[in-house]
Amino acid sequence: MMKPQVVFVLGGPGAGKGTQCAKIVENYSYTHLSAGDLLREERSRTGSEFGQLIDNYIKEGKIVPVEITINLLKKVVTLAMEQTMKADEKKFRFLIDGFPRNQDNLQGWNTVMDGKADVKFVLFFDCSNEVCIDRCLERGKSSGRTDDNRESLEKRIQTYLQSTRPIIEQYEKQGKVRKIDASRSVDEVFGDVKNLLDKEG
Repeated sequence: MMKPQVVFVLGGPGAGKGTQCAKIVENYSYTHLSAGDLLREERSRTGSEFGQLIDNYIKEGKIVPVEITINLLKKVVTLAMEQTMKADEKKFRFLIDGFPRNQDNLQGWNTVMDGKADVKFVLFFDCSNEVCIDRCLERGKSSGRTDDNRESLEKRIQTYLQSTRPIIEQYEKQGKVRKIDASRSVDEVFGDVKNLLDKEG
């Protein structure tokens, strides 16, 4: 059985991960899974045993415990894999955005998904903290996201620098990071993404 190919998509809050993933899906045969979206959906799902807990973590700009995130991801990946397998072998490729965000996430992935999926590379959208904050504040005006305010953002940036950057550095040592300058316009950034994906195949 063919193993799903996974690309982890990482970058600070507001680096454009979701926007670029949407464009990749439009142009390439990838299934996009956003760890943040999954958590936000679970938070608002009626009767969710984790809803309140997730809400507290998100508001504090903290990383949700890995047991919750990895179980949601596993459920969705397994389901998507079954559906995709039936429909189209080529679509056996996943963009997982906003994960792994810390060492716990990475260990959780290695434990739960080991042998079940291959991580091809990490797509890293690199962007200065100032640009990230400005973009999120702008997005906050229309997104309705409770964590797009300055206080939450500064905590999220700190969490990203302390927890996620070391993960990116770890993958860098393995030669698995593909870095994109995400400070430019959406189309300019996607131009680089396209070149990269065409090359990676």
